[in-house]
Amino acid sequence: MKSVIRKAAGLAGAGVAVAAMSVASASAAQAESPTNGCPYPYVCFYVDEHAWNAGTPITTYRDVTSSYQTVRPRPHYYVVNTRNDDVAYLRLQDGTSICLGPNSRTVFTNAYSVTGIRISSSSTC
Repeated sequence: MKSVIRKAAGLAGAGVAVAAMSVASASAAQAESPTNGCPYPYVCFYVDEHAWNAGTPITTYRDVTSSYQTVRPRPHYYVVNTRNDDVAYLRLQDGTSICLGPNSRTVFTNAYSVTGIRISSSSTC
């Protein structure tokens, strides 16, 4: 009787270990999956719709900063934030800025040009 209980306990423990490994693998795979060529944890810029569809960002940013990093001023079509918990502030050519939340993207028309980016560890705008 004791050997049957031990086997059952051993199988239950193995099942929990397999389930835990499955969850850990799924989390790692989700964190690494790219969005149109933009891997986690980056904010990526695409110069036009063709670059967006091809998954080829023109530039990427990853570092959390206390001030704006310079972005080469040119029209950008898409900006994607693949970070799970951080927002990105995008400074526009007129000096205003917009906030791009975690796991989100925005589309710009040719009338707008991004001149700076500041990634913040805040999870909300």
